[in-house]
Amino acid sequence: MKTYFIEQADYQRWASIELFKSLDTLSDEQRRAHLGLFFHDAHHTVDHILMVTRNWQARLQGTFERTAVYEEVLYPDWTELKTALLNEFTGLGAWLNIQPPQWFDNVIEYLGGDGKPRRTRVRDGLSHVMTHAVHHRGQVSAACTRLGAPSPKMDFVFYLRRNEK
Repeated sequence: MKTYFIEQADYQRWASIELFKSLDTLSDEQRRAHLGLFFHDAHHTVDHILMVTRNWQARLQGTFERTAVYEEVLYPDWTELKTALLNEFTGLGAWLNIQPPQWFDNVIEYLGGDGKPRRTRVRDGLSHVMTHAVHHRGQVSAACTRLGAPSPKMDFVFYLRRNEK
């Protein structure tokens, strides 16, 4: 289980890079255009992926202190946002690597986004982090193609094949 989640963190980083290649062909105005996404635009949605990943890592580390304010944008600058998200997944993978294998079976207690006490297994929290990022990258990918940007190939099988010649 440990190696699975370390690989998933690396995949999230790689898939984000692939998405950024597409998003970088758009103007800042296009990335911030209201396109009917849950967080309205591509920039805010990518920022949301970062915020949730950070919040969950803090929950898993036992350092989470506040409920998320999802309307908040952590990084208004596009270049800084991309760097922060990539660093977040790199850091998550490194942090997971130092956890003992039995840690993934632990149950954590934390405050949910609604401020209520919650409990979940570590592996379920990590599964949420990974699928959450995939879900929102898919939304942003659709927005990219709607704006005429190339469709990124972010599927896990492409990640696995990335070093094939």
